[in-house]
Amino acid sequence: MGIARSSVVAFVIDTTGSMRDDILEAKSVVNEIIDSRKGTQDEPSQYILVPFNDPEFGPLIRTTNPDVMKTEIAKLKADGGGDLPEMCLSGLQLALTGAPASSHIFVFTDAIAKDIALGDTILALIRSTKSTVSFFMTGAGAGARRRRSGVESREATFETYKDLALASGGQAIGVTKENLPQATDVIIDSSTSALVTVLQRARNPGKAETFSFLLDESLNNITIYITGKSLTFTLKNPAGVTQKQNEVNGELGTVQTVGNLFRVRLASNKQTGLWEISMNSNQPYTLKVTGQSTIAFIYDFVETFEGPHPGYALISGRPKAGMPAMLLVSVLGRKGPASVKVANVALVTVSGLEVVGGTLEDMGNGDFLVTVTKVPAGEFVVLLNGTDVVSSTVFQRQSTTQMSVSKVTIKAVVDRSMEPGKTFTLPFTVMTDATGGSYKISARNDRDFKMNVPGSIAVTTGGNATGELTITVPANTPSGTDVTLTIEAVAPGASDSNYAVLRLSVVTKVTDFTPPQCEVVSVSSVDCPADPAFCNSAFWQLSANLTDGVNGTGITSLTHRQGVGSLTHTDLKQTVVAAAFNASCCSLTVELVAVDKAMNVGTCLYTTKVTDVTPPQCEVVSVSSVDCPADPAFCNSAFWQLSANLTDGVNGTGITSLTHRQGAGSLTHTDLKQTVVAAAFNASCCSLTVELVAVDKAMNVGTCLYTTKVTDVTPPQCEVVSVSVVDCPADPAACSSAFWQLSANLTDGVNGTGIASLTHLQGIGSLTHTDLKQMVVAAAFNASCCSLTVELEAVDKAMNVGTCRFSIVRNAGPPSIALSLPLLVCLLVSAFFTTSLRDLLI
Repeated sequence: MGIARSSVVAFVIDTTGSMRDDILEAKSVVNEIIDSRKGTQDEPSQYILVPFNDPEFGPLIRTTNPDVMKTEIAKLKADGGGDLPEMCLSGLQLALTGAPASSHIFVFTDAIAKDIALGDTILALIRSTKSTVSFFMTGAGAGARRRRSGVESREATFETYKDLALASGGQAIGVTKENLPQATDVIIDSSTSALVTVLQRARNPGKAETFSFLLDESLNNITIYITGKSLTFTLKNPAGVTQKQNEVNGELGTVQTVGNLFRVRLASNKQTGLWEISMNSNQPYTLKVTGQSTIAFIYDFVETFEGPHPGYALISGRPKAGMPAMLLVSVLGRKGPASVKVANVALVTVSGLEVVGGTLEDMGNGDFLVTVTKVPAGEFVVLLNGTDVVSSTVFQRQSTTQMSVSKVTIKAVVDRSMEPGKTFTLPFTVMTDATGGSYKISARNDRDFKMNVPGSIAVTTGGNATGELTITVPANTPSGTDVTLTIEAVAPGASDSNYAVLRLSVVTKVTDFTPPQCEVVSVSSVDCPADPAFCNSAFWQLSANLTDGVNGTGITSLTHRQGVGSLTHTDLKQTVVAAAFNASCCSLTVELVAVDKAMNVGTCLYTTKVTDVTPPQCEVVSVSSVDCPADPAFCNSAFWQLSANLTDGVNGTGITSLTHRQGAGSLTHTDLKQTVVAAAFNASCCSLTVELVAVDKAMNVGTCLYTTKVTDVTPPQCEVVSVSVVDCPADPAACSSAFWQLSANLTDGVNGTGIASLTHLQGIGSLTHTDLKQMVVAAAFNASCCSLTVELEAVDKAMNVGTCRFSIVRNAGPPSIALSLPLLVCLLVSAFFTTSLRDLLI
């Protein structure tokens, strides 16, 4: 009924060779609907496509994706068929059973129906689903295809389509192929949200008659559809302004004529109130007024049932003739049920003037129980009148699907499901309030399952009789398959009939109540880092076996519900399904979900752990003899070496990299795969600190910081041992004829690094010394009396500098004085050391 929801649009398309132009137009309409409505509130909620030919029809294609529907309808090709009637009603049956209730179904064909026997079944499905069916009949209609004798019955004319369209509240539009594009505006109008019917009438034969209808403030996009031939009409608004059928663009709206269809689109500034349309024709015609509005209603015929929890049950079929009837009506307003006031609900004959009102019982929340003491004898619809509280205007709404009464009732109760490969027996009861006799029984199902149906059943006058039918379900039918079954009972002489539409399900009997089992076989060596910042660089794998037990139905799907990674598995048909899940260490948990054919669900939850959380350890083994100078100016001339062992512990994942973060030097190490990695760092004394950085496979980081120190900061010491007897003349001119000698011992102390060099800075003479590697270096300096001063300089390996300065005095007196004076001066004055202590970088 279109209560404020998006529409469902279904296309049933004849694909025979002569339908090439029709298919192209259907494609164009679908593309226009998709492109213009995509992303809006008027976008259809679902698209359905059913092709048919002869002898084939289907399959039904259903999608909510508009691009998929574009692709599917683009695949249609016009081929075969010849001049034979086609399986039109079989395709329509597939659409009616596969589409949701209250769908809009559009049939494109240029041939009469070969399967005309399905007419009553289609009518029953229309009434039970309340779907609207419109036919686009192109070509000659009763032309070339119908002239083949011996193929179709005389009833197989386009009139069948017109009757079905009228019963559903749709249109039967006869149009040439050239004018089909203009006629398909009806599809555009119908494929919108919240479509409601204001008025629907039919006259056969036609006659002059004026119909009135109310337009309220909530209605938009109001369209009037009139089908018929040789007719005229005049439309009048509440202000008395009129417009005739030949006024294409009038004050009230636009009139479009194509084939037997008049489409009147009212102007957007329409007046609210009571409108009239005066029809004049002696040919059959239909009239329908629609619009968009959230004020709408749905209804069902119901009957009471007793028991511990009494209530109302829906009636499947036509209500009883000559008996009171109850309707359950649900009303929706613009701001919910409270925004409308229902004045009355009536049953109105479509082709007559009879109106039967009902009594209302407000059941709350927009639901009303309507009781009528008498149901009209002909085809009727439900008319509802009320007031829109929001605008304070009166409104009227009408159902689209025609209903009628019957003195025959057929009932069947489905209390269980069917099973694949088994025969299902369904009892049913036929009752009548009319004359008894042999009632013809027929049944059809939309899956073409084999059935055994009694051809007739004897019913006594005013009594009832029971029968049963059987349905054989093919063994390969998937569990969960829905089957729509229509059973019809026809009174003797075809004077009356009724139907029951039943929904059955095929469900495999469940003997498997045990979910699939999961066994974790192995987890790969996990090197997941403790620090999540590095999780993308490491990976882990879970291997598991899944089984469904001895009596299991077998695993039908295997997925992972938790965990970001990739899942692979062997063939699900195998008894043991081997699964492997691979993920990065950013996703430490996985939950495998296995579903068997009995829909039992088994899960396998596993979380891998980061077991290595301890960083690599570093042990300094040795530091080479260090002769680093205290003076940084000389640092490049000395070197030192650090030796260290690195391990990752008993449970460690192993060292994966070893570098030095501080220190300018060279680092070498043994193979990182070894349990103990030996590292050696060599650097000049310009770089006294090194930090080794070891990273294991779990991304734990261990460091080893070491700073070498300059321990020798004391310069070498000098001790004058003796000075030879000196007879240096007082006259410098005679200096070259006399000589003197200094003997001294030089040491570098207990913690000294050892003397590296020994030279004399002042004095002209010769210096000799013992091996510098000795702890005490003996030095001898020989010079003439022309050079009276000597300064010895000793430099140790730490670049500490010690000096020893000595001067003698020329002999000016007796020789004894000359000998003692130099010794005195050497001991008290000249024998001293000046040291140059340099800063030591530690």
